[in-house]
Amino acid sequence: MITFIVSLAVLVGGYLIYGGFVERVFGARTERATPAYTHADGVDFVPLPTWRVFLIQFLNIAGLGPIFGAIMGIMYGPAAYLWIVLGTLLGGAVHDYLSGMLSVRNGGASLPELVGGQLGNGIKQIMRAFALVLMILVGAVFVINPANLINMLTVEGIAGMMSVQASDIQGTMLAVWVVAILLYYVLATLLPVDKLIGRIYPLMGFALLFMAVGIMAGLFAHAADMPEMLSGAGLANRQPDPRAHPIFPMMFVSIACGAISGFHATQSPLMARCIKNERLGRRVFYGAMVAEGAVALIWAAAAITYMGGSYEGLSAYFATKGNSSATFVNELSRSWLGPFGGILAIVGVVAAPITSGDTALRSARLIAADFLHLEQSSLRRRLMVAVPIFALSGIIMMLDYNVLWRYFGWCNQTLSVFTLWALSVWLARERKLYAIALLPALFMTMVCSTYICMAPEGFALPPIAGYAIGGAATLACLAVFIKFVRTR
Repeated sequence: MITFIVSLAVLVGGYLIYGGFVERVFGARTERATPAYTHADGVDFVPLPTWRVFLIQFLNIAGLGPIFGAIMGIMYGPAAYLWIVLGTLLGGAVHDYLSGMLSVRNGGASLPELVGGQLGNGIKQIMRAFALVLMILVGAVFVINPANLINMLTVEGIAGMMSVQASDIQGTMLAVWVVAILLYYVLATLLPVDKLIGRIYPLMGFALLFMAVGIMAGLFAHAADMPEMLSGAGLANRQPDPRAHPIFPMMFVSIACGAISGFHATQSPLMARCIKNERLGRRVFYGAMVAEGAVALIWAAAAITYMGGSYEGLSAYFATKGNSSATFVNELSRSWLGPFGGILAIVGVVAAPITSGDTALRSARLIAADFLHLEQSSLRRRLMVAVPIFALSGIIMMLDYNVLWRYFGWCNQTLSVFTLWALSVWLARERKLYAIALLPALFMTMVCSTYICMAPEGFALPPIAGYAIGGAATLACLAVFIKFVRTR
């Protein structure tokens, strides 16, 4: 239990100390008018209360990552705790804060415009296509994922009320849930941000946080079953086949949203258009990432504690349950929190992906509108941009879900690499301490380049080759950056 308490304390202390340091480096100013006022349009640029902006940002970035990713990530052993804590404070929160605040300084510009403004027009065109495809991919994944979850959690009850076999209505009910979620996504993408998202998200955010607090209470009740970081094999890899699943780089892609995620930087501009004051940015952007890190920490600890501290037991559980994290979350919640925990489980594992999927498609609309130079105050123009996006999402949903998810994981982290390098360049241009972005940029460059070399869905190269190529790619990027700094 000491490991968990210390990790949680470091997260909170890191927000106060390192978060304040990053804010000072950026130079947030209370006197500067934010885009919510300078570009007010009643649709996307709308000043909202800070607590609403925080909860919306939290749900935008959370998805299932800090729950499912942390549960699967703890199978790498206690090293997952270190990555969640240090990755959040030194990487993810810096990434989210600086990208959000840079958007505030640039009129609420979307991520491709921000990255392109620092790395050049060629990179801007690549980022426009890359980010747009990723947002559509997220939207498609987070239609299929929550629809399957709702179907799994409710089909037996519905079958009982209809007096039929669950297998007879499973396919039909899945189609119903897919259509229902898609209809909600249409509304969330097109309506003004304060009409639907601004009203529903705070409730969902409280539910997700309340669920995490309940699980944390369960941790203290079962503290004796929680293994410590330095006990037994220490930081050793606990995967059944460590050679096939090395901690580096695999764990750093498995646990993304609980530590650092490129997807977050596509969401920060949404709230950059609603924040009232620059000095509130640390609470919203840095704070939401720390809150997500805390949720990931809780679920990682809960997963191994629920199995009595046995990594072998956790691995065997997933082997027999088809690697279904949703089943695990439902079972753990009911066991520790009772029937009410089951309700929270449904809310948590269903609301989280839905509230990321809808804003992913909303981000796609704004990204497309930015490079097409189409203002979005009129519904007709919003439809002009949104209809092709929904059509592409429908096509992508026809692909195999497991393939989609694997490529999403790598694309997601690769996006963080582009963002961090752009932030490093901006800080260097402004003669600010660029090391706060450069160090995570180097680390994530090594992670992503090594992963695509070694992963089965990549080039499946031997580890030595993967590490060599990843190291060379990272050094090459550093050399280009050093040349840029010296030139300036």
